[in-house]
Amino acid sequence: MFTGLSAFPLTPFVDDGIDEGAYGTIVDRLVEAGVDSIGALGSTGSYAYLDRSERNSIARLSVQHAEGIPVIVGIGALSTSSVLELAEDAQEAGASAVLLSAMTYQQLTQEDVFGLFRDVTANLSVPLVVYDNPGTTHFSFTDELYASIAELPHVASIKIPGVPGQLDQAAERIGHLRQILPGHINIGVSGDVYGATGLIAGCDLWYSVIAGTMPRLAKGIVDAVRAGDHAAAIALSDKLSPLWELFARHGSLRVTAAIAEELKLARPSCLPRPIRGLGEDDRADVAAILRAIDAL
Repeated sequence: MFTGLSAFPLTPFVDDGIDEGAYGTIVDRLVEAGVDSIGALGSTGSYAYLDRSERNSIARLSVQHAEGIPVIVGIGALSTSSVLELAEDAQEAGASAVLLSAMTYQQLTQEDVFGLFRDVTANLSVPLVVYDNPGTTHFSFTDELYASIAELPHVASIKIPGVPGQLDQAAERIGHLRQILPGHINIGVSGDVYGATGLIAGCDLWYSVIAGTMPRLAKGIVDAVRAGDHAAAIALSDKLSPLWELFARHGSLRVTAAIAEELKLARPSCLPRPIRGLGEDDRADVAAILRAIDAL
């Protein structure tokens, strides 16, 4: 499950609760597109805004709709005890793997985070993905911490926060990680603007936000890399550069919600409060981009 395209679906809301019907439809689209895995309850899935019961519902819905495609379930939380509860729920729901971030309120040390992963992996029976997302967690992993965590049982993949934009520098970065990590660790690139470059540079998979709402577009990039047509993969990614620019300007969650609403995959105002969606002008930009890339 840790190769190719891992699609991270939006968790749509309605009346400040999960829109389970809309979520099931979104996952169905991922199955139809043939993604390699589904990343439920990532940042695009608004995991931090859901209680344990809601997260359990999303985990079970994901597995039910996945039709055998591996489901990676996010279990990040502020306390180790909560993470352990969420890990148990995810495994009981049938998750193929779990995704663990280092959520913070009080600033965490490298030792704190290693202890978190040590405690969680000691109680797992499925693989674990290390989720490095400093933009939301406000914690940055060092390479030394990567290497230490990678030696723990059940750790299978690291979701890195992007790569350098230049291909030679990206390949150098991935090569360095290969040197310090055990051979069984799969490296996944995130930050959609880096997807094509990361895969070409040697990442095993792309943990993709855009694949959660427009999986065929993302799969086209992955398929081009798999076929060795790197120029086509870069061209396809460049075609989506207006979206990458909106991601950089507004954050991928708000733009993804607007895309889902434009595609009628979610109802208006589908984000968890207090998060507001894009304003009218920015939504118009999203609609124009979708028309330009024939996504409507």
